Amino acid sequence: MEENEVTTLWTTPLPGLLITVLAYVVILRVQAACKGHPLANPVALSIVALALFVGITGVPYPTYFESARFLHFLLGPATVALAIPLARELPRLRALFLPILAGLLCGNLSAILSALWLGRIFGANQQVALSLAPKSVTTPIAMAIADKIGGLPSLTAVLVITTGVIGAVMGPWLLTKLRITDAATRGIAMGVSSHGLGTARVYQEFSEASAYSGLAMGLSGLPTAIFLLVLLTALGLLANGPSPLGTPYTPGLYFPSRQAAAIATSGKDFAKTGAKAPH
Repeated sequence: MEENEVTTLWTTPLPGLLITVLAYVVILRVQAACKGHPLANPVALSIVALALFVGITGVPYPTYFESARFLHFLLGPATVALAIPLARELPRLRALFLPILAGLLCGNLSAILSALWLGRIFGANQQVALSLAPKSVTTPIAMAIADKIGGLPSLTAVLVITTGVIGAVMGPWLLTKLRITDAATRGIAMGVSSHGLGTARVYQEFSEASAYSGLAMGLSGLPTAIFLLVLLTALGLLANGPSPLGTPYTPGLYFPSRQAAAIATSGKDFAKTGAKAPH
């Protein structure tokens, strides 16, 4: 086949849809052969397989994406379809309203705090940490939050997908090891921690759990935005707007009291040298 014919073919949905669906079907067979091992997650392995395909064949990613756009379009109907198991579980959802609300709020808060803590531990600069903070909500909401608080939306999108893949791979295994078998508990945990990919994974186990996971995924955006605003304002990260790109964390960045102590110590050091401390 000539180069022009290949280029023309990639302008149609056929190659993108065929390769994507074929990769997923093959990976499902691999997962079955591995007896459902957590590392044989079909979403994670499909991403790797398609990335290798794009890299080896030299097909530009935008070209592949345009050819497979129909699958991207189906994300909308698939998300709306989560309302079906949600409606089936509505009586129990009402009965568990307070536990679900508590789990949702605690999960969102711990996701934010763990992200900021990891950023501080690994020495990330402020903009990277702000991009990491909303990693546990679905991509469109996370990107919008990152843009408003001074993060990088494109980096946030990558971190959100990575979080979803890790959660989809490790989440069910960890919940099973902890002997958590209740569908509502598993669903809320997966929806809060790994959003859409976690919801898709939990649906393969218990269809009723996907109702709770979809609910948690959908409701996580608002508390995450509120918690981030309150926390970052309290920590002084939003007091004067986002820091310049590349500004590293200081030891007291997350703890104003430590920051004040650092400034006081700096003043003493400057006094010893006869210089003026910075204001």
